[in-house]
Amino acid sequence: MLLLLLLLAACWGRGTPSGSPPGPAVHSLRGDWWLGNGNGSVVLNGDVPGCVHTALLRQGLIQDPYYRFNDLTYRWISLDNWTYSRTFKTPFYVSKWQKVNLVFEGVDTVAQILINNVTVGRTDNMFNRYSFDITSVIKEVNFIEVRFLSAISYAAEQSRSHRAYSVPPQCPPPVQKGECHVNFIRKEQCSFSWDWGPSFPTQGIWKDVRIEAYNLCHLIFFTLTPSYVKSAQQWSLEIESVFDVVSSKPVVGLVTVNIPKLQTQQTYTTELPPGEGRIVLLVNINKSATVQTWWPSGHGNQTGYDMTTTFNMGAGYKIEKFSKAYFRTVELVEEPIPGSPGLSFYFRINGLPIFIKGSNWIPADSFQDRVSSDMLKLILQSTVDANMNALRVWGGGVYEQDEFYDICDELGIMIWQDFMFACALYPTDQNYLESVRAEVTHQVTRLKSHPCIILWSGNNENEAAIAGNWFSIPQDEMEVYILDYVKLYVKNIQEIVIAEDKSRPYITSSPTNGKESVKESWLSQNPYDTHYGDTHFYDYLSDCWNWTVYPKTRFASEYGFQSWPSFSTLEKVSSTDDWSYTSNFSLHRQHHAAGNDQMLHQAGLHFKLPQNTDPLKLFKDTIYLTQVMQAQCIKAETEFYRRSRSEIINGEGHTMGSLYWQLNDIWQAPSWASLEYGGKWKMLHYFAQHFFAPLLPVGYEDDGVLYIYGVSDLHSDCELTLQVTLHQWSSMEPVCTLAKEGVTLKAGSAAPIYKEPINDLLKRCGNCTRQSCVVTFYLKGKGELHSPGNYHFLSSLKDAVGLEKAQLSATISQQGDLFAFVLQTTAITPFVWLDVGNIPGRFNDNGFLMTEKRKVVVFYPWEPISIEELKKSLSLTSLMDIY
Repeated sequence: MLLLLLLLAACWGRGTPSGSPPGPAVHSLRGDWWLGNGNGSVVLNGDVPGCVHTALLRQGLIQDPYYRFNDLTYRWISLDNWTYSRTFKTPFYVSKWQKVNLVFEGVDTVAQILINNVTVGRTDNMFNRYSFDITSVIKEVNFIEVRFLSAISYAAEQSRSHRAYSVPPQCPPPVQKGECHVNFIRKEQCSFSWDWGPSFPTQGIWKDVRIEAYNLCHLIFFTLTPSYVKSAQQWSLEIESVFDVVSSKPVVGLVTVNIPKLQTQQTYTTELPPGEGRIVLLVNINKSATVQTWWPSGHGNQTGYDMTTTFNMGAGYKIEKFSKAYFRTVELVEEPIPGSPGLSFYFRINGLPIFIKGSNWIPADSFQDRVSSDMLKLILQSTVDANMNALRVWGGGVYEQDEFYDICDELGIMIWQDFMFACALYPTDQNYLESVRAEVTHQVTRLKSHPCIILWSGNNENEAAIAGNWFSIPQDEMEVYILDYVKLYVKNIQEIVIAEDKSRPYITSSPTNGKESVKESWLSQNPYDTHYGDTHFYDYLSDCWNWTVYPKTRFASEYGFQSWPSFSTLEKVSSTDDWSYTSNFSLHRQHHAAGNDQMLHQAGLHFKLPQNTDPLKLFKDTIYLTQVMQAQCIKAETEFYRRSRSEIINGEGHTMGSLYWQLNDIWQAPSWASLEYGGKWKMLHYFAQHFFAPLLPVGYEDDGVLYIYGVSDLHSDCELTLQVTLHQWSSMEPVCTLAKEGVTLKAGSAAPIYKEPINDLLKRCGNCTRQSCVVTFYLKGKGELHSPGNYHFLSSLKDAVGLEKAQLSATISQQGDLFAFVLQTTAITPFVWLDVGNIPGRFNDNGFLMTEKRKVVVFYPWEPISIEELKKSLSLTSLMDIY
């Protein structure tokens, strides 16, 4: 026994026996590598982690890949085969170690790995972790090469060799200017282009790479999974440790788990068999300790507990693993609803039904090494600052870096995690499935300790693609694709998820009918059925102000409208020739067919289109109006989903989630995003602050009657006063004000709190018509409890009577690290927009309807800035300024 304990101690390297090397020894291979193309005509230094494009950019050999038409100009980079290489000295005596591994956390994507001219392994999956045994080839001084094959060439060859039947789609639509056969390579799907992003199929070592040397054993993975046993009224933690044991005999030791704040300490005897093995320990939390649970943002604290796991091998040998333990439960509730066919679809966190409010996350850059910690913190903080509590990590991008999920844990952002399959059918040959199985096992193991992740989802829209026959497959050939679908998402991915992680639900697709899809052999005839599961909905031609066009769904996981990013964002990647809505640049940047026309069509339904004779002013005005249109459209749709929370009408309703498409941008282009590339807030993101507020009045019309609903995400009932005000567009003095007191709003509900025919309201107030007046309203409770102000337009603003161009001015003063903008106006002003160009930061409010002569807006800078710079950069725009 003592001998075994001494042997196992060599794994951990603290106080090792005389003559044994310390261990494990880890040597990073991050930093400078050489990089060369296929024929050796281009040789340069390249950083690891990194990719070829950013290496060429840093060395000044190419311009910014995002500048103008460079996504096409630099296509040659992705078509070439590149090799990373370097020499490194082994910082330890090789002969003293039983095993030496070369570990890649991420290789993008298809590569042959050589050390000292010996092939030690190959890679073909961007999302997998690779560990190669190099014990027999490593020397004191070594030469390592990573020989990449063009992802475009590889995908085409894989498609050609799949002779039994084609696997559509072959290529993206021409408007995307992309590459073909992306479904044949396990790589970021949108890197071959998407309808909001460019085609940059990168090559590179995109994550950490290192040498690991050890004797007898090595800890590879360590995960924590909480569970709550209702019958015992007790929390427990499942601790899973995965080891590589190179000893020929089992190794025995003691493991002690200590969570001081929960007065919990337990010790276990463990035995490690030779080879790769896992130890699973169940730690019961002391019943006398009060466990504070992890809550989504807006619902409580994100409490985590410091925990130390000590692998103690006797005679002073030990390794300590420090981690954070979080406790929360998640349930996806699909059960019958009284008065409605179908099933519910909502999430219960710690037993509480939570309305999911948020958006969809895409990769923050085409080049992952440019996605910095600061960028992640900025975008994710902007998410909670807009009252969101969730993001869906969409299946055409990447499984995000560890820090992304760490920040979401800290901020309380729930994550709906897709696996990386999107808008395509996929092959299921043995090699492909083996690669996918390794990928899914790795990613679930890597991510399952994070409380932020509340759901695994097999793919994006692939159930819908088969149900709707997006790829025009003859009916007599459809069976093979259905079998492939079930094989991939059910018999492989689901099987792994259930084996690796029983702590959270799995669905096969989005949209899906959930349990109903399962009942229909995993492929529903109509995955958009509003009585089940989640829905995606897009309609660019119908009037977005008309709430009746929207599906009264159980859960809206995708919906959206496009807009253009601000001029200051576009200016960085364009030239003066590009600054018009119909320029070659503007057409090139739009990757969604007819997208530019659809934006003008939707805007033209309710606003006069800009007509300025100055081309630059016309371009800026059009950008502004697309942002107004997008914000107003998604406001209307989101408010419809939020007020549908508690009601069933004609069997539809109980909507419990709204995730609009999309949160962030991958480059500077028109898209559905509310945050521009770099993190600047569009008008939509400011609107999201309001329409996702925990307490919100929502106004809408039905058959000539104005209804106002009270929507609450609060945990307790509240007594409120509703104030409704009518203004004439031509005057800042209210025409009339109604205060309805004693409004009771139940916790976690939406209910009508006001109802009046519009004609009665107009008569009662006098001097008002639909065209001449606007309705505003807000909720006020005791103390600090209040909603944001909201409004309801009684007519299109292009028909508004009395709207005049206001004299808008701003006075800026500094208050500590913040800046106060005192705005003054001479008339009621819709969609007031403050823009400070490229100065990083955000306002506490923007894009608002200004009905008072004076309003104070606060600017939060993201970097140190002066008043002079703000004054110089500030522009003020409102709706009447563009006519």
